[in-house]
Amino acid sequence: MCGAELTSLPEGVQRVARVLQDKGHPHSPRMLDDAARTAQQAADALGIELGQIAKSIVFRRKSDESAVLVVTSGDRRVDEKKVEAIVGKLGRADADFVKSRTGFSIGGVSPFGHATEPVMLIDRDLFRFDEIWAAAGHPHAVVRLRPQDLEGLTGAPVADVV
Repeated sequence: MCGAELTSLPEGVQRVARVLQDKGHPHSPRMLDDAARTAQQAADALGIELGQIAKSIVFRRKSDESAVLVVTSGDRRVDEKKVEAIVGKLGRADADFVKSRTGFSIGGVSPFGHATEPVMLIDRDLFRFDEIWAAAGHPHAVVRLRPQDLEGLTGAPVADVV
């Protein structure tokens, strides 16, 4: 993407696109016609398996109010106890908390390009797939990657969190 293309995108998508460009990722964010606020909506829009959606779940760490971002397959449910064993006690993150910490609205939280870097974990079940899709900073934006790309772009550890 060039500068002119970037400026026509929503601000959050521009941030994500810049990170992808800076790190040499081969794919740019893609804008969908309809919102993909849920993993199922995204999978349906892309014509892929639900598990190929890398959904971003944000928690609030109680000890320091940090955002904890868990990226997992769309067909899996995060086990909070497993996450707590790694990062400490968790609380719920409401929409205002998510927006203030990540810079993204719920339904468009990207694994990269955050306002404040979160504590992050990648679920190892994503590695079942050769190709995955993640939110790209807006409920209408997604980006294609491989699980290994997600690990490389974020530096986050891979863990069993489902």
